Amino acid sequence: MHRASRLLALSAASFLTAGLAACSSSSADVEEASSEAGDWSPVTIEHALGTTTIDSEPERVATVNWANHEVPLALGVVPVGMAAANFGDDDGDGLLPWVSERLEELDADVPVLFDETDGIDFEAVADTDPDVILAGYSGLTQEDYDTLSEIAPVVAYPQAPWATPWREMIEINAAGMGMAADGEELVASIEQDIADAVAEHPQLEGRSTMFLTHVDTTDLSEVSFYTPFDTRSAFFEDLGLSTPASVEEASTDPEQFSGTVSAEQVDVFDDVDVIVTYGDHELVDALNADPLLSQIPAVANGSIVLLPDTPLGTAANPTPLAISWVLEDYVSMLAEAADKAQ
Repeated sequence: MHRASRLLALSAASFLTAGLAACSSSSADVEEASSEAGDWSPVTIEHALGTTTIDSEPERVATVNWANHEVPLALGVVPVGMAAANFGDDDGDGLLPWVSERLEELDADVPVLFDETDGIDFEAVADTDPDVILAGYSGLTQEDYDTLSEIAPVVAYPQAPWATPWREMIEINAAGMGMAADGEELVASIEQDIADAVAEHPQLEGRSTMFLTHVDTTDLSEVSFYTPFDTRSAFFEDLGLSTPASVEEASTDPEQFSGTVSAEQVDVFDDVDVIVTYGDHELVDALNADPLLSQIPAVANGSIVLLPDTPLGTAANPTPLAISWVLEDYVSMLAEAADKAQ
């Protein structure tokens, strides 16, 4: 079944759910009180910034920060307000293409878009009069959380800012809407999409892959990379790829999402088969011309995936609607780079 059709089917099923199954995850505690079938079950969620209880069924859902709106949309719920896209928005409408497509599928108007260029617009959020505010994947500070909590119950990230894997992002946000079981179905659906795509490219299996941060070609004295704690790098495991031992050893702090190694120590990256980064062929030329960085096997073999500053590049950071939208293209690019690896 086409991805959009599966989402629509899941959305329809969510409205037929008679009750709510208890939900818990390794990184957040979610408790639901018992109730008669068809009644709302109050939900209590423990997260990194406190404990949130949603006593009554939310009818008006707002989301803040990156991509949290994709969870209710995937489950057939249109938020009253959500953050405008501030990266990869190639047409300037504040929406990434997979969000626009989903709104069209739901025959829904564009919600209020919060401009978060200078941080959360608390007044704009309050004006949408939400019953719950979802921020399971976010960078909320304690002050942000406390201010938002004066507006409505807030579902914050389970462990650390900007570190919630896509599965847990779905689980905790879905639980905040009282749709835990539907969230689990959505996770399973996306996992099947991933499995189907990866099965078409067996050359990916086990290839060690490093995600370089944005590279400044005018200063190649250091190599900066996303650690396995960043969601972009963590997604490699879903795709059958592995994290190089060199990157693992340089990534000891779970709250650090990037690391840096001097170019003079570049030989530590001898175990890197594939490099993923943002840029164009000018970047490749600069890496090949550098006497040190050109020694990295992935550079020497041309095993580099270049992500453009477009929705494709944005989707390398996996989110509920983006994963399946970009999957075929992204996996194909990785497979092409893996074919060049020795």
